[in-house]
Amino acid sequence: MLTVGVDIGGTTVKAGLVAADGTLLASRVAATPRQSSELDGTVAKLVAHLSDEARSAGREVGAVGLAVAGFVDPDRRAVSFGAHLPWRDEPVVDRMTDRLGLPVTLEHDANAAGLAEHRVGAAAGARVAVLVALGTGIGAALVIDGHVFRGAFGVAPELGHVVVVPDGRPCPCGKRGCLERYCSGTALGASADELVSASEDFSTLRVAWERGLPLSGRDVAHAAAGGDHLALRVVADFAAWLGRGLAMVADTFDPDVVVIGGEVSASSELYLDDARAVYADEVTGRGHRRLADVRAAVLGGDAGMIGAALDAGERGL
Repeated sequence: MLTVGVDIGGTTVKAGLVAADGTLLASRVAATPRQSSELDGTVAKLVAHLSDEARSAGREVGAVGLAVAGFVDPDRRAVSFGAHLPWRDEPVVDRMTDRLGLPVTLEHDANAAGLAEHRVGAAAGARVAVLVALGTGIGAALVIDGHVFRGAFGVAPELGHVVVVPDGRPCPCGKRGCLERYCSGTALGASADELVSASEDFSTLRVAWERGLPLSGRDVAHAAAGGDHLALRVVADFAAWLGRGLAMVADTFDPDVVVIGGEVSASSELYLDDARAVYADEVTGRGHRRLADVRAAVLGGDAGMIGAALDAGERGL
């Protein structure tokens, strides 16, 4: 049976036709609409396109899995809130099941990505696996004995909003000093802006900054890969915060594998070794306990689609 996984983010909706072994056979993408009814229509259109592709190959789609960047209720039938999505307390599963004429499942996007990496990616075979997805913020997933742990109300683990710097950088969540303000793609840009504004040294980052252009994580990674000394300092700070975050994850969950995913993972060669070193130095009981194997994700931006599709298939739909 083929399934379709739909990864619904604040900017794009990505849909993939996925085989039972996790192979992505085809994919489609569209911009994320701002209205609820339009989002329903976009999902339906992408699923229809992929269903047609399956039929042209003599196969059928048996179920659809949705992965959303928002809060999913405990029974995984409704989306209660998403900062960049139009759905608010809406019975998405029932509505989309009726519209598509197919069984539909619902999952948080980080959980879907974590499931995919556990089934067919970097965490395959792990007993306790944690995905840390570094992008605009920090997404996280915890997979224990093959099952996604969601907490009592469906929102665990929210690692990005653990406060690590009291009265630190303001966070869109309403708090200050959250980990994701220091360890994410957004954080790379913010740290670069602070450092460049406080330094008179020449830097390729300064050229953009003096033109009034916002510095992004991609800008920092590109400059660091080219040897820019200020960018390398920003990446070193990022690596230290990631290492502290990994130590926190190890102290809390004691995983055997931690997968670093998200957009920033594409530049993991710049920071992952240093982050591992900080983790080993700051974890409780250092030198007297086994450390998690910290690996870069292998499924990239397809993980959410693949995980949502596998979830739909595994639930026997």
